[in-house]
Amino acid sequence: MELLYWFESIRSPALNIIMSLVTHLGEETFFMVGALFMFWCVDKRRGYYLLSVGFAGVLLNQWLKIVCRVPRPWVKDPNFTIVGSAKAGAAGYSFPSGHTQTAAGFFGGVARFTGHLWLRIVCIVILVLVSISRMYLGVHTPADVGVSLVAATVLVFVLYPLVESTLWFPNRIYAIIGGMLAFSLAFVGFMEFFPFPADIDAANLAEAAKNAYSMAGAVAGMLVVSILDDRLIQFPNRAPWWGQAVKLAAGLALVVLVKSLLKAPLLAAFGGHEAAHAVRYFIMVLVAGAAWPLTFRFFERYARL
Repeated sequence: MELLYWFESIRSPALNIIMSLVTHLGEETFFMVGALFMFWCVDKRRGYYLLSVGFAGVLLNQWLKIVCRVPRPWVKDPNFTIVGSAKAGAAGYSFPSGHTQTAAGFFGGVARFTGHLWLRIVCIVILVLVSISRMYLGVHTPADVGVSLVAATVLVFVLYPLVESTLWFPNRIYAIIGGMLAFSLAFVGFMEFFPFPADIDAANLAEAAKNAYSMAGAVAGMLVVSILDDRLIQFPNRAPWWGQAVKLAAGLALVVLVKSLLKAPLLAAFGGHEAAHAVRYFIMVLVAGAAWPLTFRFFERYARL
């Protein structure tokens, strides 16, 4: 807590705003934009790599949260204060840091495969700043951040050669995603059958169950997308600059729309059970990876002119 108290002592209104903006780079929305841009517009294999690092990181992070059940810094020490605007994005248990995991996975992944030294440096600086922002804002301890950095770094370096090897052994991507699916289903089984103590925080338990089912649906969708694209769709990445912009903006809007519109009816259909989130994320990934890319050949035509 000593480091957190030091960060608390140097806070200022201007620095609070800067760190609050920096910390957004570790959120799900930014990851989704960056990973889908890579997948749709740049390099499909590198897109699979970033998605694999991100999904595996979320699975590991969320499982550790519910297993360890470490309270947030201001809960452990009532005398400690946080930046008020950060509290809304700090739901659930503290250990390990989800924002740090996401930022280190995404920016670390880009740094791993890029051949540009300047981009590698920028990525490393950003992931370090996101990590610092979580402690500055007061929502995570150094242990929360440090474990996430280590976990993300391991995933970045372990998954890179595996995904790269699909260039020579294409079917290997099914094994990689299949392994992630087995891990996600194990997480769902853990949430359903583990005898959690009676005094566990109900809101945190519900959040963990929601995350478990959501990731199971997302990874299952990713596996189906990889099969459909390999055998049927084979969508192209090429397009003129305006086509790339339309692909990204319209595609993201479509995915967000599907995510929002399906939530209430699916929860109603499943009687409020978290399995609804598995179906919702499965459909979202199918839309992002299989349905929307059916339009990409239209944009590719103009890239040839």
